Amino acid sequence: MRAPRAVAEFVSDIRTATSDVFEFDNTYANELAGFSAPWQAVGVPAPRLVRLNHALALSLGIDPQPLDGPLGAAIFSGNTTPNGAQPIAQAYAGHQFGGFAAQLGDGRALLLGEVVDPNGVRHDIALKGSGRTPFSRGGDGRASLGPVLREYLMGEAMYALGVPTTRALAAVTTGEPVLRDRALPGAVLTRVASSHLRVGTFQFFASRDQVEMVRTLVDYALARHDPELVDDPNPALALLDAVILRQATLIAAWMNVGFIHGVMNTDNVTVSGETIDFGPCAFIEGFDSRAVFSSIDEGGRYAYGNQPSIGKWNMARLADALVPLIHDDADQAIAKATHAVDAYDTIFEDHWLAGARRKLGLATDLDDDLSLAKDWLAQLAAQHVDFTLAWRRLADFAGGDPEPLRELFADRTGLDTWLVRWRERITREEGDPAERAAEMRQINPIYIARNHLVEEALAAAVDHDNLEPFDRLLAVVSRPFDERVADERYARPAPPEYTAGYRTFCGT
Repeated sequence: MRAPRAVAEFVSDIRTATSDVFEFDNTYANELAGFSAPWQAVGVPAPRLVRLNHALALSLGIDPQPLDGPLGAAIFSGNTTPNGAQPIAQAYAGHQFGGFAAQLGDGRALLLGEVVDPNGVRHDIALKGSGRTPFSRGGDGRASLGPVLREYLMGEAMYALGVPTTRALAAVTTGEPVLRDRALPGAVLTRVASSHLRVGTFQFFASRDQVEMVRTLVDYALARHDPELVDDPNPALALLDAVILRQATLIAAWMNVGFIHGVMNTDNVTVSGETIDFGPCAFIEGFDSRAVFSSIDEGGRYAYGNQPSIGKWNMARLADALVPLIHDDADQAIAKATHAVDAYDTIFEDHWLAGARRKLGLATDLDDDLSLAKDWLAQLAAQHVDFTLAWRRLADFAGGDPEPLRELFADRTGLDTWLVRWRERITREEGDPAERAAEMRQINPIYIARNHLVEEALAAAVDHDNLEPFDRLLAVVSRPFDERVADERYARPAPPEYTAGYRTFCGT
């Protein structure tokens, strides 16, 4: 009889402890009736906390200590709903590889609620892999450990690189397998986002001609992400402009670190301008603008070099949803929306070039800088030079060490010609060369989440329950700019034959 009492006491302790962990403020659930379905996670038999992001918890104003054990496992698996949480599955639609799906939604995710951090910034806390919902469309609503750890790792890598991103608060295993091509350990990710508002959220209601619902969504999005615009005389157009700015800026950042999202469907595009849904994502190695690693992107729609134009296409789909609110006259509404979307190209190029200038060691703006930056990429593409190392070794070159850069090129004729131009451009900059090289090293990483190392870490975790390679890689990519002799293997590219055959897969 003692064992049942111990279990009951343990469960009671967990329920009591949850009251002190989160302070939820659930505006989405309370202010947007009809935009989601109240729902509860499906319980799992033996949740185990795999990793807890202590630094992220502290930044949110959450004490991680009570969560670092059975309580965290219970909450982050969905077995226990924290006090104050109002779990919901959000509704959204989306264009998937160009084809419109009128109903998608959170098929395996639940928004637990929102927390406001010590700086007054609101964040969503959501479970991913917590079981079927009304939007599951035949799926099992579960996730496996590999994709959960990939999203954890990639989010932290992007955060360390300074790219706007959603992040993982926790990863747990469930104690039961999920069936994909084989039986895999089940897992649940807890994701933190500025919000989970997507382009597809607006499309869901616009496609049903629910204009007032779209208007309500516009007002909510402005209040949450652009409070300075809430009194704008044209709220829908103001929101469109703001989202275009954030998305163009985000994709410019992706391009400057060599990131390939892999599945830029409109349901994976946030209004907040954060990277979300790290499924078949990867970092480019040997430079090729046509690079595609996603197994499902057979036509190369979301190739590295297509990301800027796809970003604009996605913004046009948001504009479609907002047109009825932009002006009563359809022709004027379309003209205003088109003008807003057309501004995307200039915004993207300006932000991409600003990033490229910093990577090139340039602090001033001159007219020929765009050509200089593009011609540098052409040199990398001509010989499939490693993208990350080329930029980093250019910083070494700026510091007076030319050989590491030259060693990356089998034929140095084009490189030498370009370097003459670059050095002439540098002479028009002020400042000490050593300081310039140091600044370049703080914008050009030496470590990224290289694909072969990611797969190595995930395989160890999934197949052998060994988290050491994952933890080591996570520690390395969390400090991407400071070169360390002990971490030399993490800077080396994969063999070309590995990269040529590398494929990534969705985490579904």
